[in-house]
Amino acid sequence: MDGGLIAVAVRAEHDRAVLAGLLGRDPVLHAYQLGDLDDFFWPYTSWFRRGDQVVLLYHGVELPTLLAFAAPDRVAELAGLLVEAAPVLPARMWAHLSPGLEAALGRWFVVSEAAAHHRMALTDPVRLAAVPGVGEPLGPADAAELAGLYAVAYPGNWFDARMLETGQYVGVRERGRLVAVAGVHVFSPRWRVAALGNVTTHPDVRGRGLGAGVVAALCARLRASVDHVTLNVRADNAAAVRLYERLGFSRVAGFTECALTSAAAAG
Repeated sequence: MDGGLIAVAVRAEHDRAVLAGLLGRDPVLHAYQLGDLDDFFWPYTSWFRRGDQVVLLYHGVELPTLLAFAAPDRVAELAGLLVEAAPVLPARMWAHLSPGLEAALGRWFVVSEAAAHHRMALTDPVRLAAVPGVGEPLGPADAAELAGLYAVAYPGNWFDARMLETGQYVGVRERGRLVAVAGVHVFSPRWRVAALGNVTTHPDVRGRGLGAGVVAALCARLRASVDHVTLNVRADNAAAVRLYERLGFSRVAGFTECALTSAAAAG
């Protein structure tokens, strides 16, 4: 006890109802974490909690990914959680961090490959409705063709083929070839959130509005099942930001994507 305040220790949280209540206070900021409460992702998650602040470590990818988001006036509290949890985190991780949290981890980790990103959310359905949707639903049978498109049009893209099972991928074919696609990284009707991902257009057909068309079609589908449609985009990708703004998305938060390597391993 210090000055009448009781220190709150970091704990592992295993109660999905508790996590949903905390994360659901800001479903746009925490859309990815809410989606990971679903059975589809839950087995690959570890959760750290300190008071009402929550951090997710996701293990379902080759490099564990740390998600730590807070409103600007709560970043210091979340930094306190990270400081206490840092000694038990993996030696190498990818991270999505609210601005300022990189410094909180600086004692234990070397930060590299840092890039500023926007979290955007669909806030103007009228703009969305003004863009004609195009494309047809895609499913698990289209996984190989999708992987081929990403290899050409979006190399390095993270694509979890299991997400095709959601039915929330839309693609355009021309002369039997898949040339444009929009999909999801998160789709959770239970928690009423979705996050767009894996959006690309083949270089041969860019500039014709197919990207906007498949995103518009997908968003129309998603809005039948969820209340919040979100996405992440690099802050320096001006063309993508303009595209999403034309479709009715707004920038609602900033964060940093970066690699974290333990200082001991880096040394």
